[in-house]
Amino acid sequence: MSRPEPRRGWRAALAAVLLLGTVGAASADPLTIKVGVLRQTHSRDTISLLDIPAPDDFVAGAKLAMSDNNTTGQFLDQSFALEDVKLAPGGDAVAAAKGLLDSGIGFLIVDLPADALLKVADLAKDKGALVFNAGATDERLREEDCRANVIHTAPSRAMLADALAEYLIWKQWPKWLLVVGSHPEDVALGAAYERAAKKFGAKIVEKRTFEDAGGGRRSDSGVVQTQRQMPVFTQKAPAYDVLVAADENEAFAGYLPYRTWDPRPVMGSAGLMPTSWDPSHELWGAQQLQNRFQRMAHRGMTARDNQAWVAMRMIGDAVNRTKSADPKAARALMLSPDFDVADFKGVKLTLRPWNLQLRQPVLLTDGRGTVSVSPQEGFLHRVSELDTLGLDQPETKCKLD
Repeated sequence: MSRPEPRRGWRAALAAVLLLGTVGAASADPLTIKVGVLRQTHSRDTISLLDIPAPDDFVAGAKLAMSDNNTTGQFLDQSFALEDVKLAPGGDAVAAAKGLLDSGIGFLIVDLPADALLKVADLAKDKGALVFNAGATDERLREEDCRANVIHTAPSRAMLADALAEYLIWKQWPKWLLVVGSHPEDVALGAAYERAAKKFGAKIVEKRTFEDAGGGRRSDSGVVQTQRQMPVFTQKAPAYDVLVAADENEAFAGYLPYRTWDPRPVMGSAGLMPTSWDPSHELWGAQQLQNRFQRMAHRGMTARDNQAWVAMRMIGDAVNRTKSADPKAARALMLSPDFDVADFKGVKLTLRPWNLQLRQPVLLTDGRGTVSVSPQEGFLHRVSELDTLGLDQPETKCKLD
């Protein structure tokens, strides 16, 4: 008995519909989102060879996030493109930013000194662009010099200092010997540690200044000279639990561990360090991000890489949800209560609406692994425990337009 021929009419109709849909999708112009990366050149004169920044430091994180954005965007007719500008020492950040903005870029991810960042932000405001500060830790950028068009994915100095302070108080190590470098950035970081000590009930038994005499960090020090110099510099201090170093310029802190007069742990800019990210971090699924970054960049992901990655992911999520490349729409969504971003730190990250700082846990690392993560257990807040890190809303001097 022969089988009847299958009816082919509905299959042909379905094929025609699918063909028309494919043609229609192909003919529609995808939404293209152009993102500019503007970054400074960081010194290669570091104490350790391991700390020399890679040529693609910072931008590599943005590139990985752009790839993530495009993976999702291909299903939504969205395409992300990145233009990277790395300034030479003394380069004109404003001129570079103008070139990016004039090319139609509405989002800038920047790693610039505070003064240059403010000039770029003011220029971007006139162009209706949104700026992501993914490098500068200066408190004034979130306080008296805050800008309504600048979102901060880099933690502030106060956030970093508070993160370490919480751990030291939890460990019942309240007596600190504070050693501060002679550069303005070091002084600002030292002030953040002094504020953190007062905030959490620690005692700075003595504050000392290390004068940077200049010269090559690696070539001019010598093991013998350093071994003799550091014990003498740290001797005759009042009894203390830990030495806290404030050395953003990497002039001396790396020489302190194992060389102090008294056998005490070193914290801050060496030893146990507070940071937004570390190449050794693998908790909460972070290893998969580290592995993907390693495959792409052939190195570990630094804090600056991660801060740029978060900024690009925030842009991607906002564009996906608003279906728009408009920076104003993206900013409005990011400030809404239902917006958050994941960064493999165990909690969802959100923006502080009073100064546009990204709330985030801070890792405490020795460079080999994550020793702890702040906020610490027992440090509570009526809104978010993450707000125990840094200046809280009642303390802020920021007045957004």
